[in-house]
Amino acid sequence: MAWPLRPLQQLQQRLGALGFPEPISTTSSQARCSTALSSQPALEAAVADLAQQLQAGGQPPADLALVFCSTAYATDLQRLLPLLRQAIPSQHWIGCSGGGVVGTGADGQPHELEQQPGISVSLLWLPGAELQLFQVQGDDLPDLDGPSQAWADWVGAEPQGAHSMLLFIDPGCPAINDLISGLDYAYPDAAKVGGIAGQHNASHGSLLFDDQVVSGAVGCLISGSWRIDPVVAQGCKPIGPVFEVEQAERNVVQRLSSSEQRGTPVACLQTILEGLNPQERELVRHSLFLGVAKNSFQLNGSGDSDAPAFLVRNLIGVDPRTGSVAVGERLRVGQRVQFQLRDADASRQEQRQLLSQQHRRQPQPLAALLFACLGRGEGLYGQPDGDVQACREHFTAVPVAGAFCNGEIGPVVGVTHLHGYTASWGFLVPHASGTGDQPA
Repeated sequence: MAWPLRPLQQLQQRLGALGFPEPISTTSSQARCSTALSSQPALEAAVADLAQQLQAGGQPPADLALVFCSTAYATDLQRLLPLLRQAIPSQHWIGCSGGGVVGTGADGQPHELEQQPGISVSLLWLPGAELQLFQVQGDDLPDLDGPSQAWADWVGAEPQGAHSMLLFIDPGCPAINDLISGLDYAYPDAAKVGGIAGQHNASHGSLLFDDQVVSGAVGCLISGSWRIDPVVAQGCKPIGPVFEVEQAERNVVQRLSSSEQRGTPVACLQTILEGLNPQERELVRHSLFLGVAKNSFQLNGSGDSDAPAFLVRNLIGVDPRTGSVAVGERLRVGQRVQFQLRDADASRQEQRQLLSQQHRRQPQPLAALLFACLGRGEGLYGQPDGDVQACREHFTAVPVAGAFCNGEIGPVVGVTHLHGYTASWGFLVPHASGTGDQPA
């Protein structure tokens, strides 16, 4: 339902009095996404290439421009947005650097550019959307035990009606997990997708915001007629039974139990190894993780109501004396866990399943955004464009853009987490007021 004019004006006046910036109401009449990808090593040549692909002259300004560039341009990063803004019309700009970039070029095909120069630009015209862009520093965070309004005031964006958020964080930002938790606290209805920008040796930050290079975090809160549907593909397959944590201290698991066995994590894993094939046993040596159930009553997306949704976390240490393992997540007694293996086949299978489910929900997205771990790409699949080709199997014409990140941001069971080895997707789709369905 559209806001009546007078109440909307009154709301904006009230927010202005409270110090919130007025939301950016989009003015375009037809939804569009135009994309460009350049691998020119010289910055000026890359910008000229992008402008030519986008046919920037003579068209109305886009509502939002998303820019992702490889860290190969780190020393020139402060010149990038001024050059782009001069050549390409858009009201607002946001993005980040990455260890590689994802983009859709002049041939209409998406590509992943790894360990080479690359700049990806996506122009979005989003009729009926309201966009609130923000930039914050990661120090002096509000209290997570205080009121959520303190976080909204700190960010400077109004939570009401917001259902999606793009979020990019500088790798030097302190307390990243607390920042993500605080944004969840202030904007609980907004699905958050994004990543940690790429590291570089230049003296400035890694984030792109309007005409500046900044640090901290930048984001775009989306309300109105468009939303981002998140899809988080963690790239692992489970091995062995689902265990319950019998004994744990902080992030150290000391004892596990299932209907089949009970003992230390190392003893339980040794029993699992007996049933694995030689290839799986080899993977255990370097690609073993632990899935931590976040909610035992939540569907995992496969249609199995008894299967918990797992958050895949690193195993970071083993005590051979006690058989305990240290995990990259705090655990509690009673929580369910399952050992996981990561390989290319498991990643392909899981991602295809998740993308197929998203296609059934929303078969025609306006755009797809991909924030992938640096450990994916050709290093995982043995060939380029592995993740974007999986997307093309289900979405044959959708433009794709994004970056290879130092950590991927996306929700699991409604809670936003910082992931590793993950492909965090965001599909831009129409949003019907009051429902999660596409407007008729």
